[in-house]
Amino acid sequence: MSDIRMIGEGRSNIPWQDKPEGYELPVWRYSENPIINRNPLPDVARIFNSAVMPYEDGFIGVFRGEQRDGIPHIYLGRSKDAVHWEFDPEKIPFTDEKGRPFMPRYAYDPRLVRVDDTYYIMWCQDCYGPSIGIASTKDFRTFTRLENPYLPYNRNAVLFPRKINGNYVMLSRPCDNGHTAFGDIFLSESPDMEFWGRHRHVMGRSENWWENLKIGGGAAPIETDKGWLLFYHGVVNTCNGYVYSIGAAILDINEPSKVIHRCSNYILAPEEWYEERGFVPNVCFPCAALTDPDTGRIAIYYGCADSYVGIAFTTIQDIYDYILRYDSLTESDTEIGLR
Repeated sequence: MSDIRMIGEGRSNIPWQDKPEGYELPVWRYSENPIINRNPLPDVARIFNSAVMPYEDGFIGVFRGEQRDGIPHIYLGRSKDAVHWEFDPEKIPFTDEKGRPFMPRYAYDPRLVRVDDTYYIMWCQDCYGPSIGIASTKDFRTFTRLENPYLPYNRNAVLFPRKINGNYVMLSRPCDNGHTAFGDIFLSESPDMEFWGRHRHVMGRSENWWENLKIGGGAAPIETDKGWLLFYHGVVNTCNGYVYSIGAAILDINEPSKVIHRCSNYILAPEEWYEERGFVPNVCFPCAALTDPDTGRIAIYYGCADSYVGIAFTTIQDIYDYILRYDSLTESDTEIGLR
C-alpha cells in the first residue's frame, strides 16, 4: 500500500480516540456516542443529520432540528470541543439579498462547507418539490439565500471545499417527489454560485448489497495527494425497510466525475442501539468530517436512526488502505460521466 496525505487546513484539536486494541476495521465509533440525544431544545424533538466545521477557536455547525410539529428546519450550534454543543433556540434566520426574511418552508440534511472566505450551507427544501437550497455567510450572523441551483427533484448537495478548474463544484443526487427508490451521485459546476451546468455522472448504485438501491453524497470531499476522499451513504431495501450505511471512494483530483477507487465494503453500518433503534431505524448517514492533516486523523459526523448524532474515527492511511484492499470499480465509475 502507498502512503497518502491530506491537503489543506485542519485542526489539531478535533475530537479523537485511538483505535481500540485488537480492532481490525478502518473506522471505529466514539465510546461516548451519541453526542446529541433527543429533545435538545424545547421545540425540537430530535437533532440528527447535521454538519460541523472549525470556526475561530472552536467549532460551529448547522443541525437538522426536527420540530415537534414534524417540520424540519436548520439550527445553528457552537462548541469548544465539537462534542458538547450549545444550540441557538431559534431557526437560522435566512434572508434574501436585500436583507428581507426569506425562510424555506422546510429544510433538512444540511451540509456546511467553506470555499475561500465564505461559508456555504446546503440543504433539501421545497421548491414545488424536493430541491436544493443554498445560503452564504461570512460571520454566522447574517445568512443570505442564493438562487436555487437546480430544478426539482434533488437532494444531498455538498460543495467541494475549493474551486476546481476555476469553477465551484457541487455533488447532488437527483430523485423524484417521493422517498426515492433509486439514485446516483452527479456533479455540477458554476462560475458564480448562481448558474449551474456541465452536469456529469459520478457514481451509481452498485451490485454490492449495502448500496444496491441508491447512494448519495455525504461529507464534503477531502483533498489528498491521491485524489478526493468521499464519504457517502449507500442504501439497501430489506424485508425490514431501508438500511443506510457509509461508504468511501476516491475521485480524480482534476476531473472528480471520474472515480479512481471505490470500496466494495461499507466502512460503517448500523450495529449499535442508537443506529438501529430510533425514529427511522437502521441509519448511519454522514454529513461532515473534521480533519487534522498533520496527524492524518479524521472524525466523521453522522446521523443515527434519524434520532441522534454520532462520531466515528479513522485515519487517512487506514481508510485509504482499506479502499485499495477492497477496490471495485464499475464501468460508469471510470467514465468522465458525459453521454
